[in-house]
Amino acid sequence: MQRSVTAHVAQVPRSRPPNPPKPWYSNGLRFECTQCGNCCRNHGEYTFVYLSERDIEAISTHLDLPREEFLERHCRKESGWVTLRMDAPACPFLLEDQRCAIYPARPKQCATWPFWEENLKRQTWEGSVQKCCPGIDKGTLFGAAEIERIARETEEWYAEDEEKGC
Repeated sequence: MQRSVTAHVAQVPRSRPPNPPKPWYSNGLRFECTQCGNCCRNHGEYTFVYLSERDIEAISTHLDLPREEFLERHCRKESGWVTLRMDAPACPFLLEDQRCAIYPARPKQCATWPFWEENLKRQTWEGSVQKCCPGIDKGTLFGAAEIERIARETEEWYAEDEEKGC
C-alpha cells in the first residue's frame, strides 16, 4: 500500500517558530507631556525635525503660506529629507511660554514623541530620552501594544514619502 506525500507530511510534527522575546517595556511605559519645551530644543542627536509631504501641507496651510514660501522660510534639505530649519537652539515654532505655535499642525515626529522606534531601546530610553524629557515615568501608562503601534505608524508615515521619492 502506497502512502501519499501529503499524508506523510501531515504526520510530521511541525515545529513552531519561537515566540519573539517580550520587549523590555512589556508592562508599558509612563509618559506625560509637561510642556517644558525640552523636546523642541536641539539636543545633539535630537537636532532634526523631519517633515513628510503631509506635514509640509498641514503646516503651510496652518500658517496660511504657499508651500514653496513655507519651504523657503522654514525648511532645509538634509540627507534627502526636508527638515525644519533649526538655526537657533530651539524650534522656530516654540513660543516663549513653551507652547507650540503650530500645535494643531505639528509634525508627526513631534506628535509621537517619545515613542519613536529608536527611543524604545532600553539604553536610549533610560539615557538620553529620560535626560531630555521630565515627563518620562510620569502620567499615563501606555501599554506595549499602543507604544509599538505609535512607533510603527511613525515609521510608516515617513516611509511613504521615502517610497515616493519625496
